[in-house]
Amino acid sequence: MLELATLGLLQKEPLHGYLLKKQMELFMSGCISVNYGAIYPLLRRLLDRELITEQGDDNKTRKIYSITDQGKERWREKMLEHPQESWVNARSRFMIKFCFFSYLSWEERLKLIESRLMICQLKLEDQDLNIVYDDPYQSEALRKYKLEIVEEIDWLGCQLQREKMNN
Repeated sequence: MLELATLGLLQKEPLHGYLLKKQMELFMSGCISVNYGAIYPLLRRLLDRELITEQGDDNKTRKIYSITDQGKERWREKMLEHPQESWVNARSRFMIKFCFFSYLSWEERLKLIESRLMICQLKLEDQDLNIVYDDPYQSEALRKYKLEIVEEIDWLGCQLQREKMNN
């Protein structure tokens, strides 16, 4: 997910590592954990794979990273893929993708929203969510969990409507 977020942020403008981390924290702190120990090795891997380039800034004190055409292709692949992963990771991945919807076509955005909506609806129908707990705190935690899924379904429905109206 960090690769997806990094390439997505570099779509808009070239950034140095500190600003990249800061923007990730601003937009994606609820989705991924961001630390320098992960950012700089990732940037090195992206450079090695020629997905980004680096250059010095005007003061030559910081390296500025830019996305390459290959990086844009890789980013699009990552945006449109549907990896098999946990419910929590899938939710985080979708929210990261949503931050970069403006770089996708209308059809691609629609497909991603519809896919996530279907996954949420199936999750809500999951039999495990119908367990009755004797413990009041476990019951309340399950109720809150179901409510979060319902809220996400409602939100996705609104996003789907907005997309359809704007096309």
